[in-house]
Amino acid sequence: MKVRLKGDVLCTFLLVIALCTLFYSLMRPTNEPSPDKPNKPKVSSGTAKPKKFLVSEGRASRAKLLSDVYHAEDGSEEVKPTKPGVVTQPPFDFQQYLRSKDHRNFSLLINQPNKCSKPSGDTFLLIAVKSIVEDFDRRESVRKTWGREGVINGLRVRRVFLLGTPRNKTSVSLWESLMQHESHYYKDILLWDFLDTFFNLTLKEIHFLGWAEDFCSDVKFIFKGDADVFVNVENLIHFLQTQDPSGDVFVGDIINHAKPIRSKKSKYYIPETMYGLGMYPVYAGGGGFLMSGVTMRKLSQSCKEVELFPIDDVFLGMCLQRINLTPVFHAGFKTFGITKPSAAPHLQTFDPCFYRDLMVVHSLKAAEIWLMWNLLHSQQPPCSKRQRVRKPFHWKKKKPKLAEKAVTN
Repeated sequence: MKVRLKGDVLCTFLLVIALCTLFYSLMRPTNEPSPDKPNKPKVSSGTAKPKKFLVSEGRASRAKLLSDVYHAEDGSEEVKPTKPGVVTQPPFDFQQYLRSKDHRNFSLLINQPNKCSKPSGDTFLLIAVKSIVEDFDRRESVRKTWGREGVINGLRVRRVFLLGTPRNKTSVSLWESLMQHESHYYKDILLWDFLDTFFNLTLKEIHFLGWAEDFCSDVKFIFKGDADVFVNVENLIHFLQTQDPSGDVFVGDIINHAKPIRSKKSKYYIPETMYGLGMYPVYAGGGGFLMSGVTMRKLSQSCKEVELFPIDDVFLGMCLQRINLTPVFHAGFKTFGITKPSAAPHLQTFDPCFYRDLMVVHSLKAAEIWLMWNLLHSQQPPCSKRQRVRKPFHWKKKKPKLAEKAVTN
């Protein structure tokens, strides 16, 4: 009798435990993870997302999270939102520029003192290309195509690249060592100790002129341009053979009657306090232009007497004005790119016939420069009789936008 009582109590106790467990499992919240399965994040459009990016957290939370990520990377403080249409920071710090504009002499970190000295006086054309440290691929494209050093039609051609120091040095690891190695291998790097920014291109202009006067004073002609241009050097040399190297020469895509941009939203904004006149002097588009060694030496001296201006193309126009030299327009310089002529609608954009009679075409990618150079220098003639245009046509100059007409870089 005693044994049966103990068994009944034990069964009752186990039954109570089982009921309590069942009741607890029914009352447990559904979003609580089970002990044997991890909780999976909610899925939207078939893609799993962390909980912090769920829609239920709201747009403000997502914006805050992304803002924290970006600020953690660049170490900057959180930017407070401003009212729509209000410009919180001007495109350029003109006050700082005016305070430091008299600081115009910077050290030459990498030099090529023997570029034009062996043998002296034999350099017919010096190619000077504006570049930045990060653009090795563009420099390599120029070296292997139109910017090759050597003898063309019996005339010596040499090359240099013009660089400043990178603005964000930490983003280009070991940049100093890389530039030293590149300079040692190619012997064509000129590097100055100023930040390589858009508004410091004027510093690049005056420092190159000073370098050319000191180390390449016997050069006959100079082509100066950007790394994203295609240059038909054979056409340049053919044209320069008709010019007098002992006189003034300055040829390019000449811009007349350009007005200063007064809109603060523009990259080329210039306040009236910096330039009060209503018109810029005549100047050449910075994509590429030609000058003689005589003109180079005159400009080197005149630019020392002209106050620095943040737009390098216009600044050089001011220097030309000071020596009373009017630049000459040549239709072969397309510093705003090219448009398909209406008389030759069958030609394709990369048909060599587009570039056969041109000298400089701006705004091309490195791969496009390689393509055009190889097409023009293929064994077969670039333009067959079938491809030639039956009736003559002239290239129409592309009209740049107002913001671009003030300067090309």
